[in-house]
Order: sequence, then structure tokens, then C-alpha cells
Amino acid sequence: MQFKWMEDFIVLAQTRSFTRAAELRHVTHPAFGRRIRALESWAGTPLVERGSSPVALTPAGESFLENAGQMVRGVESSREEMQSVAGRQARTVTVVTGRTLARTVMADWLVRLQPVLRGGEVRVLTGALAETVRMLEHDEVDFSLIFHHSALTFRLDGRQFSHVTVASDKLVPVSRADARGQPAHSFDAPGDVPFLSYVRTLAMGRLVEDLLANNPQAPRLKRRIECDSADALYEYVLRGLGVAWLPWSMVQADCKAGRLVPTGGRRMEVRFEVRLYRPKRRLGPLAEDVWRAMAAR
Repeated sequence: MQFKWMEDFIVLAQTRSFTRAAELRHVTHPAFGRRIRALESWAGTPLVERGSSPVALTPAGESFLENAGQMVRGVESSREEMQSVAGRQARTVTVVTGRTLARTVMADWLVRLQPVLRGGEVRVLTGALAETVRMLEHDEVDFSLIFHHSALTFRLDGRQFSHVTVASDKLVPVSRADARGQPAHSFDAPGDVPFLSYVRTLAMGRLVEDLLANNPQAPRLKRRIECDSADALYEYVLRGLGVAWLPWSMVQADCKAGRLVPTGGRRMEVRFEVRLYRPKRRLGPLAEDVWRAMAAR
């Protein structure tokens, strides 16, 4: 059974004329008649009373008319919805990244890209590093914005994915400033240093653990709080609970204002890149515009 046969039948029921229905369906009168007979053959019963003028439907035809109308309306509604979704997708860019990068690098990136986006929509999803890589590999997103450092091991096939470096940052151990503007918790002072750490499953947690492996200052660090949120650790540092390694992009303003103080010197910093990955296949128009803007930086 062909969908157009139902549309033919509905027009015939509305016009009650084979000639007029054929004109509206842009086919010849004989061709239109053959399509109605084909529909009846599929239905297994006559749908139109032969020899009546104007055309009359059989009881089976009247019953089928209601069902055919519902099916045609449903299909048209689905088509309109699909077209709407396709149009929205063409104006949408989906990026997956970590929660911290969403707050720092991603926020700066969105500001710079406003002229490119031109009213388009950006969907920002967050997850752990492994999840961001998985979503990119499974074509669930256009881009993945992730940390890059030798201590982080993940594989993306270079034959299928491309990347561009969009930022450089560093993790800096910081403490709340005391009344003299000095770190309340310092590696330069004797005794233990209260350590506010990331859970080891986070990319930043792995970067810090890599730094501290065989580090002479590591034994002085006493874990006080472990958390899976850089935002939470930032608040704990502001309240004087200890030292945490936080992205410089997150704490730079607080350090300049004298609320926080770096401690430990450059030997205790972890430098890393932030890379934007994409599949090599063709993306939507807006996503391609975004990629060109980022690659041209």
C-alpha cells in the first residue's frame, strides 16, 4: 500500500468526483481510477459505490476515511516535527567538556564566538574525561573540549578526529591570604599543610597526583577534604580550610585582589593545554563556522 493512495482517497471523499479529484492530485482520470482500485485491492473490499453520482463511499469506505485521515495527519505532523528538529540542529552546536572547563575556558570561548554564532544555540554538556571522549567517538556531540597533558591517557584515532589547541592554563596551589597578605597555609612554613584534593577519577586529580609522585613536598600534605568539584574546593580554600590546586584562570582575579595567595612556587604548578576535538566528517553549517573561527586563532 502506498501513502499517496490514502491521500487520493481523502481527496475523492472530499470532492465526491473522480474527475475533480484527479485534477487536484495532478494525474489523469484513468490513472487516478487505477490508484483507487489498487487501494481497494489492498483493503480487500470496495470503498466506493460504483455508478453513483456524486461519488458515495461504502460503509467500509466511511470507516477507512476516518482512519486514513488520522494517519495522513500523523505523518504530516511527524514530517513537520522532523523538519523543525533538522532546522534546529543546523543552528545548534553541541560541546561536551568538564565542569571546570565549562566555567573557565568555555565561558571565554562563548564570549569570543558571539559574532560567529549569530543567534545560534550552543548546548554545553559536562562529564568526566572518559565520558567526553566516549560521546565524541559515538557521534553524540560536535566537539569535545578537554585537558591535554602527558599524564592523561586517552586515545582518539587521528584518522577520524582533528584537534586545535584553544588555551593554555596551569593548576596552582593556593591558600587563603592572612592579615599580612601571606598564605595562611604555606609550604615555606614548618609543619603539615592541609590538602584539599580532587578525587583521583578527575583529570585534574590525576594531574596533581602526577605532580606529587616522588615530590619532596608531598609528605607534608595531609588530606583533609577530597571532592569531585573544583568550584567546591575553591570555596573551601576561600574559607581557609587548606591548600588546593586550582586553575589559574579561576583564581587569578582573587590572587590579584589579595584574597588568595599562590604557595610553593613554580615547581609546584602543573601546566596543561586545553584542546578542542572534532570528528573529521562534515559537521553542520554552524559547527563548521565555529571550527574555522577556533582554528584561525
